Amino acid sequence: MVVDGIDPRTGKGFAIEIADGRITAIRPAENTSPRYLAAGLIDLQVNGYCGFDLNSGEVTPNILLSLCEELLSVGVTTWLPTLITAPEASLLQALADIAKIRAGHRLIAEMVPGIHVEGPSISDNDGPRGAHPLAHVRPPSIEEFDRWQQASGNLVSMVTLAPEHEGSVDYIRALTARGVHVALGHTAATPEQIHEAVEAGAVLSTHLGNGAAAMLPRHPNFIWAQLADDRLAASFIADGWHLPADTFKAMLRAKGLDRAVLVSDMVALAGMPPGIYDQPVGGRVEVSAEGRISVAGTPYLAGASLPLSANVAIASQIAGLPLADTLLLATANPGRFVGGRGRLEVGARADLIRFEWSEGERELSIRETWVHGEKASCT
Repeated sequence: MVVDGIDPRTGKGFAIEIADGRITAIRPAENTSPRYLAAGLIDLQVNGYCGFDLNSGEVTPNILLSLCEELLSVGVTTWLPTLITAPEASLLQALADIAKIRAGHRLIAEMVPGIHVEGPSISDNDGPRGAHPLAHVRPPSIEEFDRWQQASGNLVSMVTLAPEHEGSVDYIRALTARGVHVALGHTAATPEQIHEAVEAGAVLSTHLGNGAAAMLPRHPNFIWAQLADDRLAASFIADGWHLPADTFKAMLRAKGLDRAVLVSDMVALAGMPPGIYDQPVGGRVEVSAEGRISVAGTPYLAGASLPLSANVAIASQIAGLPLADTLLLATANPGRFVGGRGRLEVGARADLIRFEWSEGERELSIRETWVHGEKASCT
């Protein structure tokens, strides 16, 4: 099979040859599709979308498959279901459910290489804890993590924690030895604790600049420490609301494009019609006409709402970067955390998107997706 389109970096036509789900050749081509062709987007942090919630207490086949289908429509070909702080029994049930559903459905198995557990060992302080329930925040436990892996069949591939908890260094070392990516987030750690965690094996900052106290010491603080440590990559929510444009641009420059990752961090209300919604956790929430999710009647955000395809376009706009650069932040860069996906090169998985976009537009218009060499959606 051959898929062709326009290279976002050069503006020239090219063709990708595919066999057995892999890229076998990449060559220049003329008279190609007028649409852009790129690697499929990779989202390391998805809590829900279009009303489907992974943290509602029950993960069903309909929820997981519907999320895959909805994500394909916005260009995501690989994603990590993300479970937030909850009682251990709830986490174990969700992990077991995802593993069982994934094992019985090929598309889900192809798109979901692992699970991201965000918590429960995060800061117990208001502000950095975010929307995570205080009652279920707890110190890290290697024994509990091993029970997660037993329940999920070793699917937990990323864990976000706050390194100020007692025992964090040993926990990070143990997870790293098991091949799990440890991320730092929802934290009030000191710079020293950040660097100790990185020395122990932490490799990523989760949505840096968010999940933080509203007021911080000018310097030093844990944001500067994470930006300065070149051993850490960092994920960002580039929806224009979670980080002001100047902040995002400065953070991106400090971290460097090679160590930056875009995530959506979408919640279940993302993609839903404008209106007021009563949530089991979080109370009354408003979705604006622009898609912004906030606590009703306040200026405060209540979750992330835009898909990765929008984050890519908005990042290009607010950081003043070419689209090809921001695409890397949502393909090859996050791909390093899921087995090297997201690359357009011979031998790589043929996860592809074909899309339309013009400068100034705030979202890529996804037209076709391929997962492991097979067409998965077309609009």
